[in-house]
Amino acid sequence: QVQLVESGGGLVQAGGSLRLSCAVSGRTFSSYVMGWFRQAPGKDREFVATISRSGFSTYYADFVKGRFTISRDNAKNTAYLQMNSLKPEDTAIYYCAADETPRPTIRLAVATLYEYWGQGTQVTVSS
Repeated sequence: QVQLVESGGGLVQAGGSLRLSCAVSGRTFSSYVMGWFRQAPGKDREFVATISRSGFSTYYADFVKGRFTISRDNAKNTAYLQMNSLKPEDTAIYYCAADETPRPTIRLAVATLYEYWGQGTQVTVSS
């Protein structure tokens, strides 16, 4: 059974930084494309970033380019989302997700493409 556990969320002032972690257990971590999504109150879940199995390729939503960085450590079975220059509109529950299906692209911006999900971690950015 695959489990994803996010951590690192919290309350931060605008302009600050947080690093989210997603620990994966139950299967070979390097077999997954990893993604981060977020969901603000009253809004749909939206794509944030994704990273290839090797970690060499990444893909970001336009609204986080230059501020967020996705990475992974396959030896630690963990994916990360470094978030800098945070804005109040970044406030949301952040979810990590894993996709094990072989695909020709890592531009997996649709939530239904991911087989496994974490429980989410709350990020609140105050103005």
